[in-house]
Amino acid sequence: MCGIAGIFGRDWKAADLAAMVEVQKHRGPDGEGVFIDDSGIAGLGHNRLSILDLSERGSQPMRSHDGRYLLILNGEIYNYLELRRELSSEFSFQSDSDTEVLLAAFEKWGSECLDRLIGMFAFVVWDTKEKMAFVARDRFGVKPVYYHVKADGTLLISSEIKALHSAGVAPEPDEGSWASYLAYGPYDHSERTFWKNVRSLPAGHFLEWRRERTSIVRWYDIAEKVGSDLDRRPEGEVAEEYFALLKHSVELRFRSDVPVGINLSGGLDSSTLLGLVHEVQGSDSDVKAFTFTTGDESYDELPWVEQMLSQTNHPLVEARLAPEEVPGLAESVQLFQDEPFGGLPTLAYAKLFETAKHHGVTVLLDGNGMDEQWAGYDYYRAETNGKRPGLVQGTSESPVRPDCLVPEFRALAEPLEFPAVFPDTLRNTQYRDAVRTKIPRAMRFNDRISMRASRELREPFLDHRLFELALRQPPERKISGGTGKKMLRDIVSDFIPSGVSEAPKRPMQTPQREWLRGPLREWASEKIEAGMNGPLGRFFDKPAVYAERDNFFRGASDNSFYIWQWIGTSFRLNTGSGDRVGAVNSLSRDTSA
Repeated sequence: MCGIAGIFGRDWKAADLAAMVEVQKHRGPDGEGVFIDDSGIAGLGHNRLSILDLSERGSQPMRSHDGRYLLILNGEIYNYLELRRELSSEFSFQSDSDTEVLLAAFEKWGSECLDRLIGMFAFVVWDTKEKMAFVARDRFGVKPVYYHVKADGTLLISSEIKALHSAGVAPEPDEGSWASYLAYGPYDHSERTFWKNVRSLPAGHFLEWRRERTSIVRWYDIAEKVGSDLDRRPEGEVAEEYFALLKHSVELRFRSDVPVGINLSGGLDSSTLLGLVHEVQGSDSDVKAFTFTTGDESYDELPWVEQMLSQTNHPLVEARLAPEEVPGLAESVQLFQDEPFGGLPTLAYAKLFETAKHHGVTVLLDGNGMDEQWAGYDYYRAETNGKRPGLVQGTSESPVRPDCLVPEFRALAEPLEFPAVFPDTLRNTQYRDAVRTKIPRAMRFNDRISMRASRELREPFLDHRLFELALRQPPERKISGGTGKKMLRDIVSDFIPSGVSEAPKRPMQTPQREWLRGPLREWASEKIEAGMNGPLGRFFDKPAVYAERDNFFRGASDNSFYIWQWIGTSFRLNTGSGDRVGAVNSLSRDTSA
């Protein structure tokens, strides 16, 4: 996992590209490289986190054998060995890296190479002959791509928003995005960001720049791949196919020249991951397992984790988040997120990656994606009762307070409307979560959290082959007897304890509500006050905010999402310019201690 940066056009300076590379140094502390085209109209920058082929032969930007193409890559092409064998008759490979294989694949197949890739990736190819830039993002947007187009057509692209700001893009809040977030709650449901004139290249899309013109094309749509028909084959046949894909997906994601660990929560998904690790590596597997805790037995899943590990050789490493760490950690995490993030669960995850770095583990696997594949969230059950699905797991009330916004600002919010791409509501909700809400949000949070500690996070359950097969299954294979993930539970029951495979879905395990009412109450109150008096305070009806805040402190609400939204308005939003460039890089170094 790395950082990529590029500028294409005539309105830029070499110092702009250098600033972009510098501000993303935490994404790739093992090396950096810059290429500037002889014409002066293109520049590429790269920060390297060495995972495959740790030698200089894997350095980037990487040039094709004939000198025509330059490539920078963020992410991993997991099936690079298979592609290398397919291409070996035409290309003489000089490294053991997946980057060189991707470059050869693009040389041979152009944009059609994307359909052959299994991986998480964001990459840029510069064609020195045609003077054309090609930028692509993986199917589920695991790896980020942000871009800005100047009035004259000059294009800037990067892995993080702060890099664009460091190159001179004005750091102005996008009021429409803020309004939608505060009124309805979405973080990353569209290509808009929280910054004006900064866009996110949608997952499964590629961008081409040629002669100051930028065009965007969708190359992958899971709804198109899945189709409208349901898979009516015998359940046993489907289960066999899915289990084989599960094992292959995990096997591919253990390809690494640096240590690999796993993240465990004790829930069904991460327990499934652990069981698959044993299926792939054998029962003697001793990769380190990491879990985060908060010291609250009502939320911590340590007993389930210990149950899973009780008869294995995996060392368990606990990352503990304490209330007194939250104020400083929240400010630090915000500098790396660039946009609002999801509260204490994100902070606990930050502690986990810091801990992995301390223990020398560079790559971690986790269990994202199963809930969206197999309808695991409690609100999916509403589909079987004809009710409108919600957005938030584990709460019975609205997570937001739009009445606390001033009317003219609230009017800027865009109502949440999602396409009906399938003939049934359940799959439309799964599609919404995978493409517009849950997965995009989690991938953004997780990318910045892992990169803050210069760690690579791999998502084996976001393999597109798994997702496509699961979405084809009829609803009774997903929800049965009021419980989600029915077929998945049947598949994994042979290799994980029944107490785990049969357990109901639990919300993310941090006592955010209790801490904000208890040990963090004074801090939360001060941060909300600071937010109301800060640059974003003009958006709010302040007396209404204070009344809701006080109601929350009195225990009159079962969720704290809106409280965290308001706390977030007080954080410094990193612009990637001036002293904040140094602040980000010093924080990145601090996490390596």
